[in-house]
Amino acid sequence: MPEPDGAPRKRDERSRVQRASMRDSSGRDGPVFGALDLGTNNCRLLIARPARAGFRVVDSFSRIVRLGEGLSRTGRLDAAAMDRAYEALALCAERVVRRGVDSVRLSAVATQACRQAENGQEFIDRVRRGTGLKLRIIDPAEEARLSVEGCLNLFDPKAEAVLVIDVGGGSTELSWLRKSGTEMKTVAWMSAPLGVVTLAERHPEPAEAAEAWYEAMVGDMGEALAVGEFDDAEFRRLFATGRGHLVGTSGAITSLAGVHLNLRRYQRDRVDGLWMTRTECDAAAAKLKAMGPKGRAAEACIGPDRADLVLAGAAILDAVQRAWPSERVRVADRGLREGLLLQQMREARKPQKRRRGRGRGRGGQAAGAGAPET
Repeated sequence: MPEPDGAPRKRDERSRVQRASMRDSSGRDGPVFGALDLGTNNCRLLIARPARAGFRVVDSFSRIVRLGEGLSRTGRLDAAAMDRAYEALALCAERVVRRGVDSVRLSAVATQACRQAENGQEFIDRVRRGTGLKLRIIDPAEEARLSVEGCLNLFDPKAEAVLVIDVGGGSTELSWLRKSGTEMKTVAWMSAPLGVVTLAERHPEPAEAAEAWYEAMVGDMGEALAVGEFDDAEFRRLFATGRGHLVGTSGAITSLAGVHLNLRRYQRDRVDGLWMTRTECDAAAAKLKAMGPKGRAAEACIGPDRADLVLAGAAILDAVQRAWPSERVRVADRGLREGLLLQQMREARKPQKRRRGRGRGRGGQAAGAGAPET
């Protein structure tokens, strides 16, 4: 869960997303913005104020709701899953009101579970009627773009190519970026219809976790990647020569990093922006396999809610690393919500143009001043 001061001071400046004063240039507190992300596995809210170096977090909320539980088998959202998600969304609505987030500054989105489910829109309508939250179901292209936006500050400034992996509960979005001048530009993206929930449901963990079970998950994800994977000789050359790196964003990947660091409790300031080598990723996955379900449930950086999902996340990352070999992956405890906030704040900074009232014309009809244009 994001903390007020974002990434640690000792990390490079580009890793800071949340920093600086909560006041604008006039000395007044800036307006608060909100970003809500209802995913297949999690419900997350972030409330923040603009700051010179991005934004400063005012409040945050995260709860595992497993909205997509059983969706891959039935094609519908389960009643109990919807109730769990609704309860979490109601708490988010209370925080939004308490923090004074204006409706025009709240961006609330739903992703794969609601996209895929036959009754996804019905649930969205129920949430709107009961809580007042107006969730918008976004497509995979927008989801991938927002995840990239939220992770931009974690790109190595010396890199010439970056692959961003956003591992969700029901899908995984991949975005390939290449340097163009001084900026990184997205050259391709894809959405694989596998996330930690869907992959774990396809491959239930056996009583004794065998290597074949883990490899089956890696193979399943590998096949999904092969269907729509971007293939570019120049991009591969940049990766092969060490001029490209991965960025991984998801609860599963941050949990993997926490296990690698042997944290007694999850510490965002140590995980967000962490560089891990391929060898370290493999070693952390091996450690998770050796723990077994009970051991993972007792692990501080995992807990019982993620115990059966974290290895599916490790398998997804492993499959991507095999397809796009890179010695380095940067761990991101940020993504879609941060992208939503940055997008809103950027739009709010644009100068507002107003139509001038022209009074009444010869035809006797008033020309209205209208709303501000952007």
